[in-house]
Amino acid sequence: MADKDTTSELYAEQMAIQLRKGFLAYCVLKVCSHNAKYTSDIIMELREAQLVVVEGTIYPLLSRLQKDGLLVHEWQESEQGPPRKYYKTTEYGNEVIQFTTKKISALNATLERL
Repeated sequence: MADKDTTSELYAEQMAIQLRKGFLAYCVLKVCSHNAKYTSDIIMELREAQLVVVEGTIYPLLSRLQKDGLLVHEWQESEQGPPRKYYKTTEYGNEVIQFTTKKISALNATLERL
């Protein structure tokens, strides 16, 4: 019986990982929508919201979101060294957030009905 529980737990964890991957881009956009954010600040906010994230995941995601036109970056001077890249959403990124928020609400309503 323990093996079946372990298998079920592993399968559930894999499903959760896939859900988090799909949800992470939306969460990064939400974090960057209020004002420009430095990468470590983005990671900190996501972790504070209890979303598991590592730096190795965030950098490629930021690049992809920027390439897709959802984020832009600006360089800001830093008191702790060289200038830093700060990310913020574009108008297109803000529109995507609005539409995605509606989609998530609809999915959540479906889950509650089930």
